[in-house]
Amino acid sequence: MRLDDPSPPRRGRVLRNWLGLAGMVLAASAVFAFLFLWAMDFFASQANPYMGILTYVVAPGFFTLGLLLIGLGSWIDRRQSRKSAADWRAHVLHIDLSRQRDRRMLVGFGMAAVVFLLITAIGSNNTYHYTESTQFCGVACHEPMKPEYVAYLDSPHARVACVDCHVGSGASAYVSSKINGVHQLYCTLTGNMQRPIKTPVKNLRPAQETCEQCHWPQKYVGNVDRTYTHFLADETNTAFSVHLSLKVGGGSPTYGQVGGVHWHMNLGNKVEYIASDERRQVIPWVRFTGTNGVVTEYRTPDFKDDPAKHTLRTMDCIDCHNRPAHRFLAPNDATDRAIEAGRIDRSLPWVKSNVVATLIQPYRTEAEALKSIEKTLNAQYKNAPQLASLVKETQAIYSRSFFPEMKADWRAYPDNSGHKDWPGCFRCHDGQHKSADGKRSIAASNCNSCHTILAQGAGAELEKVNLNGHTFFHIDAPNEDFSCNNCHTGAFPKE
Repeated sequence: MRLDDPSPPRRGRVLRNWLGLAGMVLAASAVFAFLFLWAMDFFASQANPYMGILTYVVAPGFFTLGLLLIGLGSWIDRRQSRKSAADWRAHVLHIDLSRQRDRRMLVGFGMAAVVFLLITAIGSNNTYHYTESTQFCGVACHEPMKPEYVAYLDSPHARVACVDCHVGSGASAYVSSKINGVHQLYCTLTGNMQRPIKTPVKNLRPAQETCEQCHWPQKYVGNVDRTYTHFLADETNTAFSVHLSLKVGGGSPTYGQVGGVHWHMNLGNKVEYIASDERRQVIPWVRFTGTNGVVTEYRTPDFKDDPAKHTLRTMDCIDCHNRPAHRFLAPNDATDRAIEAGRIDRSLPWVKSNVVATLIQPYRTEAEALKSIEKTLNAQYKNAPQLASLVKETQAIYSRSFFPEMKADWRAYPDNSGHKDWPGCFRCHDGQHKSADGKRSIAASNCNSCHTILAQGAGAELEKVNLNGHTFFHIDAPNEDFSCNNCHTGAFPKE
């Protein structure tokens, strides 16, 4: 471009004003941030799903802003040139290093560009590490992830980072996690999300890639003692405890006797099944392959399909321990825990029944629930000195386990590590699954098959220990049905 040319040039408008140059620096910084974030995430030992938001949304957003500044600078230059076409040279960004003013502006602009790039690098690095934190997963997407985050903080895995379990390794998992992160951002911004959020059963990583990175499947656990204390929904809140010896056992003959619940660990035996629902609560067909290679198939009477038409799943830890970090306590269990710990005074008449009834009422928001809980309990125990602590604890139970905005509570998420409120073990061990010859079935013979009832009852009754196992005594009515969930719902028993 010649300055003595009487006609204004058609090109180079970007470089003829500071706004266009600033846009170029911003666009270049965005490209730098994109490459930097992509490299950090790609070569990291553990992929991060939320890095997709930064890499493929935020960085391109700044790049687009830089292009808009470049376009705006070019438009301003074009407009000024039209107004004074005869003196277009006045609008040319002409830097003369012999002038002190130009030198200062050039040095200032260069330093600002370098500082901006440095801030981009530091900010990208810090943001990368922040997106790996559980605080980001639970707090940044506050409303949709609040139920999972609160439950996670109260779980045995509260010190395990979310990405350790929810993101896999390999190219396919990497791409999938990026797409998932961007999709979650879109759903959060638009409010177009599932309520409650469904458990990602179909694309959960195998237990070998998650659980077994810390837990040793070959370990022989043996028996584990547990005491479960419950309180009846009667006027005196009658206590009833069951002291069990759980037969956890093990699945590897190298380290102990094969047996117990962990017999299912697929170390020697192999268990495969078909689930007819997406939550894997209905299992009509099971195939067992023993250490001797003998294969036995079991099916329920109503399952007539060819198994080859269905997707087979090999059983692993997650099939029973399906809520390892996001368990929502049922109101019965949460209230029992609070009474046993003394946070709710058992001497208050009907307190177990009243607290549970208050918790399970339909509320639209958490704020409405907390206000209603206080009002209801104030009316029921207005003269009780324990009223303040009762209201506080009941509200705390609700805030930890009920999330009406997301329609999330224990009813939305089955817990398969047992059989009291959900089918759990009895998805298979119900006696309905029989072999082709009809001679064998997958069924527990009695309540001492998987756990030994060492003692049960209250007071002196709880001191009567029987190492061979007591016959289970149902506290308020005779019941010999193993499928407890046929009556128990987590709140009040079914009518």
